[in-house]
Amino acid sequence: MQICIRTRVSQEAKAVFHQFDAQLFMRLAPPLPRVKLLRFDGCKKEDWVEIELNFIFFKQRWRSLITSQAEDDAMIFFVDEGVQLPFFLRYWHHEHQIVKQSPTESIIVDKINFRTPFLLFDYLLYPSLYLQFLYRIPIYKRTFSSKAKA
Repeated sequence: MQICIRTRVSQEAKAVFHQFDAQLFMRLAPPLPRVKLLRFDGCKKEDWVEIELNFIFFKQRWRSLITSQAEDDAMIFFVDEGVQLPFFLRYWHHEHQIVKQSPTESIIVDKINFRTPFLLFDYLLYPSLYLQFLYRIPIYKRTFSSKAKA
């Protein structure tokens, strides 16, 4: 299954990319399940991100590796791939793109490909994951507003 969410922000791409840190990662985490950040190396190739998801009655670990990161004239991107995933996921590939629009604007693109153990569960999980990424839009807009630079 694929999810793609685009958010226009009021900062240039390099400034946006340099703010993708542990603090932003935690602000982007939805209220449920609760997320505990165990490791955040950064957004460059070979960096690791590890979290613990707290579902009240049980906890699950999630480890992702940044498998690629690059920049060209059009965009900056990095990809995190799930290495250790919660039991309900079998595959996770998340491409983060920061597309250059102008000296004062960028578009953040979250492209997520995921699979669960069963095709039916892919469709059942899709709305929840989609909403979790929609949750990021106002956070991105606040964080990367022209006022936030000042």
